[in-house]
Amino acid sequence: MTADRRRYSAVAIALHWAIALCILSMIPMGLWMSAGIERPESQALAYRVFQIHKSIGFLILGLTVVRIAWRLTHRPPALPRDMKGWEAFAAHATHIAFYALMLALPLTGWLYVSAGWAVAQDRALEVATSWFGLFPIPHLPGVADLPTGVKRALAFQAMGAHSLMAWGATALIVLHVAAALKHQFVDRDGVLSQMIPGLKGGHAAGADRPRAPWAERAVGVGLVAVIAAAGAIAGRPYAQPGLPMTHQAETATPKPATPPAVPEAAVTPGTAAAWTIDSAASLIEFSGTHAGAPFKGRFDRWRGQVWFDPADLAGSKAVVTVETASARTGDPTQEGSLQGAEWFDPAAYPTARFEADRFRALGGDRYEATGTLRIKTTTVPVVLPFTFVEKDGVATVDGRLELDRTALDLGMASDATADWVSRTIPVRIRVTAHRAG
Repeated sequence: MTADRRRYSAVAIALHWAIALCILSMIPMGLWMSAGIERPESQALAYRVFQIHKSIGFLILGLTVVRIAWRLTHRPPALPRDMKGWEAFAAHATHIAFYALMLALPLTGWLYVSAGWAVAQDRALEVATSWFGLFPIPHLPGVADLPTGVKRALAFQAMGAHSLMAWGATALIVLHVAAALKHQFVDRDGVLSQMIPGLKGGHAAGADRPRAPWAERAVGVGLVAVIAAAGAIAGRPYAQPGLPMTHQAETATPKPATPPAVPEAAVTPGTAAAWTIDSAASLIEFSGTHAGAPFKGRFDRWRGQVWFDPADLAGSKAVVTVETASARTGDPTQEGSLQGAEWFDPAAYPTARFEADRFRALGGDRYEATGTLRIKTTTVPVVLPFTFVEKDGVATVDGRLELDRTALDLGMASDATADWVSRTIPVRIRVTAHRAG
């Protein structure tokens, strides 16, 4: 604060305008993405906007905490001595309402995301959160362990409060801007210059402002009552037409203990020639569509044991073990979601395993491996067509197959009908290997 106490400090001004810009960006963003996510042609962009919306929301939450701490330790400039009592009361009430909304809006959004339920479709939808792709933000503790009916009710409550408070914030912004313009161009008292460097200051501020008469105080109390009523309305259950709410209490059932990791079975070597995989020159890729847009991913950590000889197909064998926590798509939100319980759940099942013990020649350099793929507790039969080319003791293998994620129990709680993520996931395996020894 400057010596004459007519202007906010540089820190307060910076926090004010940073939060203001964030809030102003959130309003049109929220309106558009809610409609855009329902249209196939804009679904992919709306998904991206949702992630930005969440990141900015957490930014507002953090900046608001800092701003409140700064406000409690630094006195603001005094209001003009000739400002009416009810105007001063209304100004203070509006600022308090703003602080409350800047905390409550991000928190209700966080609660909604943590509940893992999409109110627009009235179904489960688990999506991870990352802050601008820099680091993951966990869900609120304890919410994921609640019964499904309770999480659904929480999601409707949180979204209802979030939507209504967003409209309340819009109304407060209009009121705030109108009051600031009135002070600058009608009253000419310099209040706006306290927050905008460079504007001409107004009348001297003072502490001898007369107390407001009872009638003016009543107006201020009425304004506070209106704000309180808006908050009460925001806390009411929210439901869309045709989507019944759950009124019956649901008894929480004990959450089963985390299942033990699936032990890796011992590998019995094949009798064909052994190969050593060159990890740096090999990869396992997967692809598909998410929110209407294509994606590509890979596994960064995996290992394989291969025994293969075109002249000894009966003695050929391959075992590949993949660390599912190493799945990468380049999208932190997707990668965070893949770590969830309904997808790979690497905390409980750290590896997936492909094992092939039957091979046949298809002509030329084309072959086919038949075996099984185990992800979590589900095992499915797999046929992998591939090419095998050897030169000077170095083999190049290129195989492709398509997996049905519904058969592997991946993403079935949120997207069993493949509305978000494609049902079929193409997988490509490219391996460069050297003859052992």
